[in-house]
Amino acid sequence: MRIIRLILGRLILLFNWVFTPRGVKRSPDMQAIINGKTSKLALYQYEACPFCVKVRREMKRQSLSIETRDVKRSDAAKAELLAGGGNLKVPCLRIEDAPGQARWMYESGDIISYLKAL
Repeated sequence: MRIIRLILGRLILLFNWVFTPRGVKRSPDMQAIINGKTSKLALYQYEACPFCVKVRREMKRQSLSIETRDVKRSDAAKAELLAGGGNLKVPCLRIEDAPGQARWMYESGDIISYLKAL
C-alpha cells in the first residue's frame, strides 16, 4: 500500500507540474493589497495530497502569496496544527483575525471559496 501511495503521490505532483495554472496579472499596487490580505494566512498541507494540490493550484491561479507548512516533513507544523486546529487533517488554512486569534478551516472547498472572496 505504501508503494502505491508513493507512486500515486509522484504522479499527482508530476501532473500538477505539467499542467500548472497561470496566475492572475495585477498591477503592483493591487498585488500589494492582496499580499497584505494574505500575510496572516498559512496553509498546513502534505505535498502530494490531492486536496492540498487543489488548494495550491487555486492559490497559484489567483497569484496569492500564502505560506505553506508541510505537516508531514515538519514536526513543528504538525504540533501547531494539532494544538490550534485540533485535528491532524489537511489541507487546513490558518486565518489570523487579530493578534493571538486564529480560525482553522479544514475543507478544501471551503478554503477555495474563502480565497476567492479575498
